Amino acid sequence: MSAYEQERDGSDQGQDEAASSLSATGELLAYLARGLVDEPQEVSVEQFEEDDGAIVLELCVGDEDYGKVIGRGGRTAQALRTVVRAAATHEKRRVLIDIVD
Repeated sequence: MSAYEQERDGSDQGQDEAASSLSATGELLAYLARGLVDEPQEVSVEQFEEDDGAIVLELCVGDEDYGKVIGRGGRTAQALRTVVRAAATHEKRRVLIDIVD
């Protein structure tokens, strides 16, 4: 079983309660972001639903890790958005990702 599957199933002991209320796309975003940063314990994702049914995911990371998540010219952030949007098509939902400080 991969680390993502363990985390999604809840068999990873480090899973916090906030992540359990996320959709699969929110969990995927958190998992990918934790793999990019130096301080994975500071990664948090909040999920909101807009009136039109779109899911908004707000990604927060440690102060020193914003550059790693955004990447040079925003390439890493765009890649994260692309992967999570592709996963959201499985749920037939529209997803917006905001990287907040």
